[in-house]
Amino acid sequence: MKQFTASVVPLCVWMVGTAPVFADGAFYGDPPNETHPWAIHDMNRPQPPRVEPGTPSTQEQPGKPPSDAIVLLDGTPASLAKWESGKNPGQPAPWKLTDGALQVVPGSGEIRTREQFGDCQLHVEWSAPTQIQGNSQGRSNSGIFLTGDTEVQVLDNYNNPTYADGFAGSVYGVNPPHANALQAPGKWQFYDIIFRRPVFKDGKMVDSGRLTVTINGVVVQDSTPLEGGGGHKGRSKDRPFPDAGPLKLQDHGNPIRFRNIWYRPLPKRAVEGGDMGAMDPAAATAKKLEIAKSIRLDAESKQGEERLLRLMESLCYASDDATVKTIDTALGNWTEAVKKTPANGMEAKKGSIMRVFYAVRYLTGFKLYQDSAGRKGEIEQIIRAAGWDPR
Repeated sequence: MKQFTASVVPLCVWMVGTAPVFADGAFYGDPPNETHPWAIHDMNRPQPPRVEPGTPSTQEQPGKPPSDAIVLLDGTPASLAKWESGKNPGQPAPWKLTDGALQVVPGSGEIRTREQFGDCQLHVEWSAPTQIQGNSQGRSNSGIFLTGDTEVQVLDNYNNPTYADGFAGSVYGVNPPHANALQAPGKWQFYDIIFRRPVFKDGKMVDSGRLTVTINGVVVQDSTPLEGGGGHKGRSKDRPFPDAGPLKLQDHGNPIRFRNIWYRPLPKRAVEGGDMGAMDPAAATAKKLEIAKSIRLDAESKQGEERLLRLMESLCYASDDATVKTIDTALGNWTEAVKKTPANGMEAKKGSIMRVFYAVRYLTGFKLYQDSAGRKGEIEQIIRAAGWDPR
């Protein structure tokens, strides 16, 4: 057994029933529960990765994608090589690359990415010809198909009415856009799409999938359920989507131009094994066991009070008989050592004593530690004898 000394640890605590004394760390927010493996304000939760933001596009030039974006089209021949013919899979995309933009060659068929992906943030820019031809669905028609299955409509609806669920920005055949935010033909239209595909388990839908779309900065789809993905003339029905698929751009016989296409993969949802949001109880329990194990492993590299507090912290996630026994012994040794501290030395140990007290009170308050030896009461007596406020 390692000796536990009253070293100062920069852990932060929550005093059950009162205001917080420190702003981040262990023993601060509500502990994990049956569906959430993390405490509120949990410092053990992984930090978000750094992403350098991109720059906005203008009519004159496309913007710069975020640093973690996967670029599908930047106007170079190298990016065109990332696409293939839909009519003749494996063959080069038959559309025309001109002045940094990819233009539909009418009659050549759709193109699709060689790369496949699923849930994502997608950015697409497109422009209709300035010479207006046709009306309704016959004017500058194309489409953006995510995983090759559901279409976000591309159409020149600037002063061009059509059926509502076929408007630009519609989930085609499912839901009209909330607004017509298009600029005039010849202008670049900026689409930003958040795509979450439907998730099925054992033949039952557990998440309908949804689309959020902005056009030129205006929200036109707000977490719209996919309802099977939509389609032409026939009503679609809820169904599983592939985990990944290509991005397809439609040839509808109109010379639409595209530029600056990129995407960012999105993390898994809890319903498909991710750890963001409320989880299945079994998955949450497994995650808590994993976190507790990692904290106990980390505790082995520490000594004294720092090790004690780290082991105590692991009880927030999962109890363990051996860990509880170690804590009982170490906390007893620590308490007896504090009792022997001369009165003129107590002030120097105040921070240390309060930290351990708050940790014990947090764990006992949430019934995460039994404290059969009554250490919480002993430490509180020490605090009051020193003239400190234990609140």
